[in-house]
Amino acid sequence: MDLRHPNALHLEYTRSMMGFVLFNPAPENLAMIGLGGGSLAKFCYKHLATSNIVVVEINPYVIALRNEFLVPEDDERFSVVEADGAQFVGSSSQAFDVILVDGYDHKGLPSALSTQGFYDDCFGTLAPNGILVVNLHADHRHAVLLVEDKREGNSVVFAQKDQQAKSLTIGPLRRPPTFDEKTWNSFQGPFARILSAIKAQPR
Repeated sequence: MDLRHPNALHLEYTRSMMGFVLFNPAPENLAMIGLGGGSLAKFCYKHLATSNIVVVEINPYVIALRNEFLVPEDDERFSVVEADGAQFVGSSSQAFDVILVDGYDHKGLPSALSTQGFYDDCFGTLAPNGILVVNLHADHRHAVLLVEDKREGNSVVFAQKDQQAKSLTIGPLRRPPTFDEKTWNSFQGPFARILSAIKAQPR
């Protein structure tokens, strides 16, 4: 984290994960699996001012450091919940327009976030046409939409409920009103890769 710009996204894969705004620029309800250093949580809290955001983190020691990383305090539209992400999506009664999964620990991606059951539960928890975005940090050729960043070694996968890969489309590429021009410009590289991946899908 750059203390001069604590809400900025400095890693390319996190900017790629924000590509969901190409499909839904203002989700009503957004869930994140994994808090980490809080970069995605802080960015979404600042730039998606109308979104209700819940962040699920299993490790209490990570949550204990939230103030060190300037993660916002819980309020009426933002909360950090100590829970198992897999159990959360399996038991949530709320439908989410976007689910971001970036739940790595020091050993890698936990097995609980790598099962068919987990993805089935994500599907069940997504609202109609909801977007699932997963940082897999691997090469998964059977993903719905795979966006690779070979420099950082990440593979970010996008899936949209009720839509096949060949049907994934986006509207006109316009800057959301909550993104200042400098922030918007920083997304042009990742967004270009997403657009390229969409165009490369077999029709």
